[in-house]
Amino acid sequence: MSTPTTTAAGGPGGPGGPSAVPAKGLRAGILDLGDSVMLGLASTAPVYSLAATLGLIVAVNGNYTPLILLLGFVPVLFIAYAFRELNSAMPDCGTTFIWARRAFGPWAGWLGGWGVALAGVVVLANLAQVAGQYLWLLIGDGSLAANSLVVTATGVVFIAFMTLVNYRGIRLGEHVQRVLTYVQYGSLGIFALAIVVRIAGGAPGGAIAGQAFDLEWFNAVGAFADPGAVVHGALLALFIYWGWDTCLALNEETENPARTPGRGAVISAFVLVAIYVSVALLVMMYASVGTEGIGLGNEANRSDVFLAMKDAVLGPWGWLIVVAVLASVLSSTQTTILPTARGTLSMGVHGALPAKFGEVHPRYQSPGFSTQVMGAAAIGYYVLMSLVSENLLSDSISSISLFIAFYYALTGFACVRYFRGTLRGSARNLWFRGILPMLGALLLTAAFFISAVQMWDPGYGDTRILGVGGAFVSGVVLLALGVVLAVACRFAPSTRDYFRKQPAPAV
Repeated sequence: MSTPTTTAAGGPGGPGGPSAVPAKGLRAGILDLGDSVMLGLASTAPVYSLAATLGLIVAVNGNYTPLILLLGFVPVLFIAYAFRELNSAMPDCGTTFIWARRAFGPWAGWLGGWGVALAGVVVLANLAQVAGQYLWLLIGDGSLAANSLVVTATGVVFIAFMTLVNYRGIRLGEHVQRVLTYVQYGSLGIFALAIVVRIAGGAPGGAIAGQAFDLEWFNAVGAFADPGAVVHGALLALFIYWGWDTCLALNEETENPARTPGRGAVISAFVLVAIYVSVALLVMMYASVGTEGIGLGNEANRSDVFLAMKDAVLGPWGWLIVVAVLASVLSSTQTTILPTARGTLSMGVHGALPAKFGEVHPRYQSPGFSTQVMGAAAIGYYVLMSLVSENLLSDSISSISLFIAFYYALTGFACVRYFRGTLRGSARNLWFRGILPMLGALLLTAAFFISAVQMWDPGYGDTRILGVGGAFVSGVVLLALGVVLAVACRFAPSTRDYFRKQPAPAV
């Protein structure tokens, strides 16, 4: 696909300034800063992420859970600065793909793009599963939520519907996202307010008493008395922040592409940590970290602490928190398709994938073919894994931490590499283009290997393959598939020129 070259930021490229990017035909300037922040927040599915992860962190770290949530945020914030700086120079919707290519060459770029797409496809299977379960929890007596065939079929419908919404263009998607965001945060706000009222009114309505706020919960010295627990908890916390980078993938459709998406990413990251820590504190004070009743340490509540608390907190209005989780999951389903489709669109435009991937729908100005492929891939993966084994589906979803750590770390290293010539220009450049991205990349690289070692244990997760944890095997197989596909593209007539071209030099 031949396209003219323009400067997306509206100004000339140059050292440290916005570089020229191909005009792809996307609908430019349709999103503002508020839209960018909203999409960054929605992609993380904050209500569902908290519901599904809080109990797991409490099981490992107990009262130090709020501190662990802050520690998990640190590398995410450092990488957010890397995304911001790279976007200011190259506001291309391919994000990690194009940035890694410019910093390290075509192979790194291709594998970075694969990491983004892989994480999106795999997590869509998880979101579809949860959406199907929660919908049927709201209908009738909730028994159909345990019917795997019904849940799978419902999940497929949800993915197909959200794929259609994204195919019809960013404006329709933004409207749908706004409604889901209002429902999600409105319900979460009511839930949090009800907890505040019950705490102020005395003992909780559950089977156990709550606990008073204690500054010890933020005592790093006490937490690090068990370093292994801190590492384990921080790894759990680290990946509930994933998704804020969606607003960067929509840079070419945002006002001031070189500046607004980066600001949106950093703002959404800070808003997320505020939501996670404040809600975690309220829930801990109300339910405690005990192992009985609605306690967060109760193993029966571990998979969804909000579901366990809903009736005690909201009484007959407990269904509101089910609606909040459902809206959270649907919202993330839609926004997860956005970056994956735009990543493969950019790969098609730059020749890393067949030119068909680089086509934009002439009417809807969306990545038409790429969106359809991403939706179909997610549906195919979800159905296949559901048919093979629901336990294997669960373990393959656990391996997503490997994919996220891989492409986030690659982005951090690419930032340092690309801007290496400007790091001595100012203290700002040194910190935001060098030190912080490097620290974030190193922390995420460590997280990658620590997660891999944990997944190697055959006792990790629900399956084992050849004496090794199923999560490790599925993660390695999917990452290795990217290498195989890259080699195939290297020799395919339609994409081999991408691997022969030398990217422009770094600044």
